Amino acid sequence: MSVPSAPAPPAPADRPDPVLAAERAHLLRAADCLTTMRAAAVSVTDAGVDAWASERLGAARAERLLALAADPGVPAFFGRTDSAGDPRPETFHIGRRHVRDAAGDPVVIDWRAPMSRPFYQASAAEPQGLLRRRRFGFADGELTSYEDELLADGQDDGGAGELLRQEIERPRSGPMRDIVATIQPDQDDIVRAPLAESICVQGAPGTGKTAVGLHRAAYLLYTHGDQLARTGVLVIGPNRAFLRYIEQVLPALGEVEVDQATVASLTARVTVRAQDEPAVAVLKGDPRMAEVLRRALWGGIRKPVESVQVMLSGRKYRIGEDRLKRFVDDLRRAGTSGVDDQQLVHYAAGRERLAMGLAEYARRLKEAGGGSPTDAETRRAARSAEVRAFCDAVWPAVDAAGLVHDLFTDPERLARAARGVLTEEEQALLHWPRPPRSVRAARWTAADAVLVDEVAGMLERVPGYGHVVVDEAQDLSPMECRAIARRLGAGSLTVLGDLAQATSPWSVADWAQTLTALGRPATTVRPLTRGYRVPGEVLDFANRLLPALAPGLAPATAARREPGALRLRPVGTLAGPLAEVVGELAALAGSTGVVCADASVPEVVGVLAAAGLDVAPLADDGAAPARVSVVPAGLAKGLEFDHVVVVEPAAIVAAEPRGLHRLYVVLTRAVSSLVVLHHADLPDLLVEA
Repeated sequence: MSVPSAPAPPAPADRPDPVLAAERAHLLRAADCLTTMRAAAVSVTDAGVDAWASERLGAARAERLLALAADPGVPAFFGRTDSAGDPRPETFHIGRRHVRDAAGDPVVIDWRAPMSRPFYQASAAEPQGLLRRRRFGFADGELTSYEDELLADGQDDGGAGELLRQEIERPRSGPMRDIVATIQPDQDDIVRAPLAESICVQGAPGTGKTAVGLHRAAYLLYTHGDQLARTGVLVIGPNRAFLRYIEQVLPALGEVEVDQATVASLTARVTVRAQDEPAVAVLKGDPRMAEVLRRALWGGIRKPVESVQVMLSGRKYRIGEDRLKRFVDDLRRAGTSGVDDQQLVHYAAGRERLAMGLAEYARRLKEAGGGSPTDAETRRAARSAEVRAFCDAVWPAVDAAGLVHDLFTDPERLARAARGVLTEEEQALLHWPRPPRSVRAARWTAADAVLVDEVAGMLERVPGYGHVVVDEAQDLSPMECRAIARRLGAGSLTVLGDLAQATSPWSVADWAQTLTALGRPATTVRPLTRGYRVPGEVLDFANRLLPALAPGLAPATAARREPGALRLRPVGTLAGPLAEVVGELAALAGSTGVVCADASVPEVVGVLAAAGLDVAPLADDGAAPARVSVVPAGLAKGLEFDHVVVVEPAAIVAAEPRGLHRLYVVLTRAVSSLVVLHHADLPDLLVEA
């Protein structure tokens, strides 16, 4: 990056900065043009062609108004490029959405447009035709400063300008914000990757992998709007607290038609009331379970043992046993031997095809005798009592939850389906010793729900999205990956995660297994190792754990350092020092997260409340975090706070089998400062020699 000038200094009252005045005028013009665009969208009238057209027009108008909605705190543009032109340089202002004037000429260029890319990619070494890049500083929506980078002079100091640094470090309260003003070249390469390309981002803490994934979704919607309008975009997060944290990013970029979900909400076909022991959860998440379920489903099909008569147009036609066996065998093979999900005949469709096949065969017999049955008569024959009785006996209807329930309550049926796949010991782990009174009364677990969804996906095809963004993917079980793959169809993926932050019992050492289970084994893994949000002092401290967590991963490097960002404080008792530290941080700008072992949350909340501090525990219920939140370590992943207080790291490590990975997550949530309070000894790796 070239040497930037300092932000524009305040000019004397009698000599205002002409550049600043011109840019403020352009900002006002852009706001006026956006208001005009919004008024034009409101004034679109319904021609009254028909009800369907009116409904579509209303929906399109509502979506357009949402995309143009004014946000008083968000300026119309954040940057500008000046490129060589004749007779004078071409100037483009870059913003979150396209703004045009009454004549249709651009006033602000959408950040996703091709002509905006040099703003993110140009450097002194490769100016990409730019003479100058300008960044703007704002306060309360007012343009207060600007900073120029002269790219044509060939100078390069490798550093970030002051306004860029300030924007990256700006305190965050409430939901996650977009990063369109600060996207870096390595991030931009991923954001603008083609729709057909699936990408896995191995992102160290603070590298912006979540923001990159969301901005890629926004870019693809802009670039391939018509295609994705039909197929849709889905964002999958680890929990509802995380989805609440990121929910404003895409709407701020003008993209409102994006579905957001967790794996739990995608697979919510049964009510989850229980939790598995770790060994059982690992087994239920094993990809071998897909084969067990496939056998259980398709193994329920029986061979015909006698002929059947089909009533067609008032006459019965007999179909022999051999012909029936051929019908059933052909359909079974089509359901179990397809190359991929798009070619498979799903179980429910196979049952319908079997019924129709019998009716069509009877039709051919009638036509051979000189008759000419209609299509309607043939369809009625497929629905006749004789055909339905045959299908019920040979190809019975199946309920997904009922099949899983029967497997786990019937050891003999499980043994048949799992023969050669699961050991007897593993089968015993799956068996429910006390069968519930009914499927509805079963104490389903989250892993059970994923298995039920697997069966449902074999029964009927699940509609697929054109693009799916999966965050914190390192924690997905293979069976959860399969649930996501079913929603993907022929679309592409953006997989986001960090192997060093893997805390689930089925976490893997590399991405190959996860990408294979997601149905995209050839996906390119792109690393992000430059941390823009977490101070170097905090990253260096957390990186001491890496040799034990993920020896093959390169440690994250920080774009900035903040002396005093890290404080380690051993204490004799936690209560007094905890209230003191949190009170001190609560008085600063931004958000504060007090992170502790999940079981310690009530105690920590009680200590802080007794000290008169306004705090609230963070729960996985989708509610927005408080300005000072007490955060269970199990919910910290993916979240960011300006200030973080980690309470008793040893308790976080001891709380779960992969507790050291959980601690690494917790230590890297801070944007400005991290305070570690501990009565017990720190883990050895965190203690300097």
